[in-house]
Amino acid sequence: MNVAAYYEGKERVGFGPGKPVDPGPEEVQIAVSYRGVCGTDLHVFHGHMDHRVTLPQVIGHEMSGVVAAVGSAVTAWRAGDRVTVRPLDHCGTCPACLAGHRHICMNLKFIGIDSPGAMQSLWTVPAHTLHHLPEALGFQQGALIEPLAVACHDVRLAGLKPGEYAVVQGGGPIGMLIALVARQAGARVLMVEVNPFRIALAQQLGFDAVNPLESDLPKLVESATRGAGADVVFEVAGAPAAASMMTKLARVRGRIVIVAVYPTPVEVDLFKLFWREITVIGTRVYESEDFERAIALASSNVLPLDRVITKVLPLSHLADAFHEMQRGGECLKILMQCRES
Repeated sequence: MNVAAYYEGKERVGFGPGKPVDPGPEEVQIAVSYRGVCGTDLHVFHGHMDHRVTLPQVIGHEMSGVVAAVGSAVTAWRAGDRVTVRPLDHCGTCPACLAGHRHICMNLKFIGIDSPGAMQSLWTVPAHTLHHLPEALGFQQGALIEPLAVACHDVRLAGLKPGEYAVVQGGGPIGMLIALVARQAGARVLMVEVNPFRIALAQQLGFDAVNPLESDLPKLVESATRGAGADVVFEVAGAPAAASMMTKLARVRGRIVIVAVYPTPVEVDLFKLFWREITVIGTRVYESEDFERAIALASSNVLPLDRVITKVLPLSHLADAFHEMQRGGECLKILMQCRES
């Protein structure tokens, strides 16, 4: 039997029987184990993406599970395979796809927003979206592969090198994962965050972490870099104050990586970009190689991913997860359990 959690309209969630969809020729059906709740899901819950969802909608895209059934044309997968999903469905014909940039397809459908998602015990998706999870990787950690792939993509596009100094503005799940991946790449990392729980967690994980409201960030970064400034600034906070600060922290010919989504324009110091020849890099989602890198990192146990997970709830408690995320406090990544692993 399929059970599902449904987004039913602004700040309303329902739970009940799902509608299992038999896989088409090039699709697979997955028995979902765990589902991560992310900031995008919270935006949906707030009604900010109602123009893209069809009510009632099963949402969600961070997950782990096991293949339950395969379509008639699927040869690369079979029932019992442990998998996660890269939830991007590209058109294959637009200029971006033809240029090899299918992850930012001009007609991209994000599975879990534009089509039904993983907040259900049985989920049918295109076979090309699957990635294999090794036996050594637990299903809870497997549900972190999608956000970890975001971090891998951001660090890769930043061109981060061993010994470089990186500032991560924003210590939520993505910011924390970027910090972990950046450190694994050999960088020195400063975490900038206002939430006391997240500051303490970052410090427990071995990072320098400060509250920007209580620190002179430019002076702190200058002191740590002998006056040069940060090699890379990852802007993950998504706040106007952070957008204003990022240009004050980057060194001459440094890089600023925009990770956060800014739905409306904000002020950015273009003079600093000109004066220091700073490169600004936009990043969006991930590519296949980022998923494979994330899976390799997670499987090697070099990242303390268990510390990123702060709570596991049954799928029927999705509304509770959203409300806890709204309150902030002692919360980082919440997982929903869809079935016994």
